[in-house]
Amino acid sequence: MRSKKIVFSRPGTIEVEEAEFDLSELSPTEVAVRNLYSLVSAGTELACLTGTEPWFPLPGTPGYAAVGVVAARGVSVTKVELGDKVFTHGPHSGHFKIDTTDRYTGTCVRLPSGLRADHALFARMGTIAMTSLRVSRIELGDIILVMGLGQIGNLAAQLCSLQGARVIGVDLSERRRHWAKECRVHAVLDPIDPSWKEEVSRIAGARGVTAAIDATGNADVVTEMVSLVAPYGEIVLLGTPRLPFHSNITEVYSRIHLATSVTFKGALEWRFPTSRDSFVKHSVERNTEILLELIAEKRVSVSPFHTHTVPPESAKDVYAGLRDKKDEYGGVIFDWTGES
Repeated sequence: MRSKKIVFSRPGTIEVEEAEFDLSELSPTEVAVRNLYSLVSAGTELACLTGTEPWFPLPGTPGYAAVGVVAARGVSVTKVELGDKVFTHGPHSGHFKIDTTDRYTGTCVRLPSGLRADHALFARMGTIAMTSLRVSRIELGDIILVMGLGQIGNLAAQLCSLQGARVIGVDLSERRRHWAKECRVHAVLDPIDPSWKEEVSRIAGARGVTAAIDATGNADVVTEMVSLVAPYGEIVLLGTPRLPFHSNITEVYSRIHLATSVTFKGALEWRFPTSRDSFVKHSVERNTEILLELIAEKRVSVSPFHTHTVPPESAKDVYAGLRDKKDEYGGVIFDWTGES
């Protein structure tokens, strides 16, 4: 059959290509999926579009969150059946295959009953956000600062709230702050306001916040957070650092060493195995199942930041919007349901 896919052909160039897709050639551990929807991960995919991500050579098809229908499966696959709606780490393509044993793209989880397929996609951002809780000591009664309220920061804030913490969210974007309020984040602040740090201190008390989560990937933001964290607290690096660091790092080190003994923790989700492991409590697969249930039960909200559902032919406009109109473009979904 013929199937469409989005391709980053060279730096800054986006194309929609059509190619043959063969359902019959599957390895024993592979699943073939007819895509329904795929979610854009703005930060990662815009970085890939520049051609500067070493793990993503050009030309290539971006995307790592897709929900579709199992069209065929290898003889060794037992987790899913033909016709199941599944959440995967699949690309922006009308049809694709995944190897269920692959370290990074092998996730294939059946959707809970009643969960909208497009809403299920946000479990991908949720599993990234959940890592901040898995690596930290965040618990009931804590006060948490989350810097950056895009999809991942917003979901991290919601998950901290479910953990029993009070959350202070900070973002430059008025629209993102509005989305956070709709998602019941306890307090939402604008860092342009010269009194925002004083407000954090008012909410958290003189000792400071129990933990701070950076969901921006901006190293300069981390230096802003250090003075707000309580002694023996935590700073969790959730966003992928990509921007140059311009501040005096000695000030940060001195604050940690002499005053607060703050612990820095990296929160990359791949510290956990992809599939369930009898000897490891957490896995990407288990986290995904938990997020899907939370979204299905509406204990985690995704509707406020789901802003666009568009056909793949609109890809150029989508990536331009995500780059240049961040207040308008939040959660963007490609609709592949026309690819029967």
